[in-house]
Amino acid sequence: MRLPWSKPPAPLTSAGCEAINGAMNDYQQEQLTAFSIVRDGLARMEEKQRRALKDDMAEYLIFRTSVDRFLDRHFNAICTATCYQTRTSACCSKDGIITFFADAVVNVLNSSDVQVDRLTGALQRNNTGHRCIYLGEKGCLWMIRPVVCAMFLCDRAMDEAFAASPETRAEWEKLRENEKRFKWPDRPVLFDRLEKAFIDMGYQSTLMHLNFSPGLLRIKKNAGLI
Repeated sequence: MRLPWSKPPAPLTSAGCEAINGAMNDYQQEQLTAFSIVRDGLARMEEKQRRALKDDMAEYLIFRTSVDRFLDRHFNAICTATCYQTRTSACCSKDGIITFFADAVVNVLNSSDVQVDRLTGALQRNNTGHRCIYLGEKGCLWMIRPVVCAMFLCDRAMDEAFAASPETRAEWEKLRENEKRFKWPDRPVLFDRLEKAFIDMGYQSTLMHLNFSPGLLRIKKNAGLI
């Protein structure tokens, strides 16, 4: 479900940043900076470099498709009735959601410019409601939403879906284990490689958790990766 967009927002300038700064909280500014870095970095890359990044995330995209299919089969009816229609979604009730820098890279590389403009346009508006800034009238504005969102299931929904089917719970646990292969840095993982591709170009973002979070750096060190 996507929100129609009649006119993409104009690119940000220094003056534009100052003008909208008062309407943006720290979360929105952090997110907007990350998207600006991704777009700028990708524009500087040669086509073969961008293609290499997309090729590297192919397995991850297959994983995300399997997650979406699982959720459609077992949780679509439950979550639509209990959360989306009543606007009480626990996962979208905060002003923003946890994202990794790699989430932004994956999304931008698999979106059109207009689709990314929808995200940056939302970030530049004052968020007066108690819901995620990325939640539009017709659903999430991300083409490939952050993995934290994709892998979030509340206890109520899991109890209902898993009560009569231990096999469904086992399938979900397998998906959760597969998720670690892309973001948990006790081994070489995609999210780390995507961060490093931009770090090597001189960029730095507070969303580059795998390379700047003390906790994740300890995991990499214990695994002998640094």
